[in-house]
Amino acid sequence: MLDLLNGFVVELRNAGLPVSLTENLDAMEAVAHIPIEDREAFKYALGATLVKNNAHWRAFETVFEVYFSLRGPEFRIGDDGEDGDAADEMWREMQALQGQGEGRGAGGGIEGLTQEEIAQMLMQALLAGDQAMMRALARQAVQRHAGMEPGRPVGGTYYLYRTLRNLDLDGLMERMMDQMREQAPSEMTPFEERLEREEFDHRIQEFRAEIEAEIRRRLVADRGVEAMAKTLRKPLPEDVDFMHASRDEMQMLKKALQPLTRKLAARLTRKRRHGRRGPLDFRNTVRHSLSTGGVPLDPKFRYPRPVKPELIVVADISGSVAAFARFTLMLVYALQNQFSKVRSFVFIDGIDEVTDYFKATEDVSEAVHRINTEADVVWVDGHSDYGHAFEVFWQRYGRDIGPKSTVLLLGDARNNYHASQSWVVKEIEQKARHVYWLNPEPRSYWNTGDSIVGEYATHTDGVFECRNLRQLEAFVEKLA
Repeated sequence: MLDLLNGFVVELRNAGLPVSLTENLDAMEAVAHIPIEDREAFKYALGATLVKNNAHWRAFETVFEVYFSLRGPEFRIGDDGEDGDAADEMWREMQALQGQGEGRGAGGGIEGLTQEEIAQMLMQALLAGDQAMMRALARQAVQRHAGMEPGRPVGGTYYLYRTLRNLDLDGLMERMMDQMREQAPSEMTPFEERLEREEFDHRIQEFRAEIEAEIRRRLVADRGVEAMAKTLRKPLPEDVDFMHASRDEMQMLKKALQPLTRKLAARLTRKRRHGRRGPLDFRNTVRHSLSTGGVPLDPKFRYPRPVKPELIVVADISGSVAAFARFTLMLVYALQNQFSKVRSFVFIDGIDEVTDYFKATEDVSEAVHRINTEADVVWVDGHSDYGHAFEVFWQRYGRDIGPKSTVLLLGDARNNYHASQSWVVKEIEQKARHVYWLNPEPRSYWNTGDSIVGEYATHTDGVFECRNLRQLEAFVEKLA
């Protein structure tokens, strides 16, 4: 058991979860006070001691389900004898409890049922919410339709697709709704239909989860715990690459922004509270020295008044960095309360201000959609031209940059071999408080091909690799 727990903690660390030695010891102590046979209690005892961030819970669950999946000979791939016996025994127990006698399939076991009878049984189990029946049918569905072979290097998603394809759960949903309408004493209202549909959808999702768990158990039995954990390992939200994030991952990243902005606000407050002392205030010092006979024992200083900086964002939204720009605009939207003024500009080979798009709505997704569809960012052919975009920006908005302005330039600096016009960035640097460049490409790709980030970097306060939330958080700390 200790070896299994140790392997479990090692895999959590490999998945990116920060698990310290103290937390490992706390977990060992916690499981000593719960019944080890209670799987749910065991899971949440480990979660309470090892998981510190809600965004890490999904990764924790994946590792837990692999390391502490049900074990036994009935989960061996390709050995249908013991598996069929276990399913038949569960089937006969349920038939006996339901009083269905020795009809077709009851005496010969679940193996003797046709596909239509299995589908009918599944519908009845879903209508009744019978967890034991759904578990038995999930095992039978995987055995019949997944086509799992020992040692075959195929992921669980493939087996899940093959199984669900043969079950037609969408059609099953409509059949259940039709049956509920027939059994209802009066015509169902739209509200009642919606409640029933949501309940059935929840039960279908539970059945799908049972199929996934069954496939996972068989793969663990075939390939081993370590191999399956490595196969199912997914990046944490803070390590998801902006450039390749899926829609669901973008939603997770969006949720992670709020704690990040709170952290920035705390750092800004701390910086103001413990700011450096300003120059000597001679008049104030002399005035206070009157109480000590004219001896200036207590020098007084002029403390600098904290001023919220102005933020100006200039982002490339061409196809190569669109996902990165979308996420960064979400960050800007979340940060706007921390700055006295936020102005946002987007460009491809033309440039346009999109500040008002954020002010017109409280839904950042709607603002980003308007930017992508309404912003005037195409000048000639819609291919990146940093030089022309920067030059137009300087001509139109350069006078608005002042000593309180912090300018963020976002993009990969791939200029399609156009003129760089790096003098614009130099002029911005001379007028602005700070100029930073965030590049979503790996540092090893910089200044290769048509990338000219080096030409711009000499006129900035820093160019930062920013491909995921962890790197963006490091930059925010630098900005604060």
